[in-house]
Amino acid sequence: MLLEVKNISVWYDKAMLINDVSMGVDTGELISLVGPNGAGKSTLLRTITGLVAWEKELTKRSTHGEIRLEGEITFDGERIEHIPAHEIVKRGLILSPERRRPFKEMTVIDNLLVGAYLIKDKENIEENLGKVYQLFPVLKDRSHQVSGTLSGGEQQMLAVGRALMSNPKLLCIDEPSTGLAPILRAEVFQKIAEISKLGITILLVEQEVSTVFKMATRNYVLSSGKIIAEGKGEELLKNEVLRKTYLGL
Repeated sequence: MLLEVKNISVWYDKAMLINDVSMGVDTGELISLVGPNGAGKSTLLRTITGLVAWEKELTKRSTHGEIRLEGEITFDGERIEHIPAHEIVKRGLILSPERRRPFKEMTVIDNLLVGAYLIKDKENIEENLGKVYQLFPVLKDRSHQVSGTLSGGEQQMLAVGRALMSNPKLLCIDEPSTGLAPILRAEVFQKIAEISKLGITILLVEQEVSTVFKMATRNYVLSSGKIIAEGKGEELLKNEVLRKTYLGL
């Protein structure tokens, strides 16, 4: 497995947000993580990519509530649950965050170059930039436009493009369709499928179950911080209780 999560639990004060979760992603897969709002999907992604551990360190020096993290996360054969987030990025585990979060006062090209901040090889940066522009031609057209003036769909493409600049071995994409009109959602999902076909491993968190089940190699269903089901889309959709109670179908 490229990514193996074993018995991960996360508490914020006394609230358990992730409850003994185990899951895995193999090289070349497109794995979806779905479930109702508040299930803990984004928290799980933030845990995998080192951001919860970073927040845990911050709470030691603040008045905020305590964060507890238990379990093991192995990426590319190395334990990473206590490695700083920027070191995890260096290893190729990259997060494209929920709600896109561009640096709104910076241009498109500057946002993309921020994604390559840890890469020192200029030829590699230029090569990655070319790949991003080929995948998202609109970003090349808007390369000198301030990113805060882009449409929601364009900002989502920018967020994914910025993550691709970091040489991902595993690209985690959090809720890419949030706030987008149906036609833009379809375009974003099409681009994610194209990225998968390029051989980049993807872990996708998304609410659009019917769409991602058609794209994904396998799927995990998360509810109240626990994995309650795993399997191929067609298998999961045969479960009537799962469809109505957890998938909203």
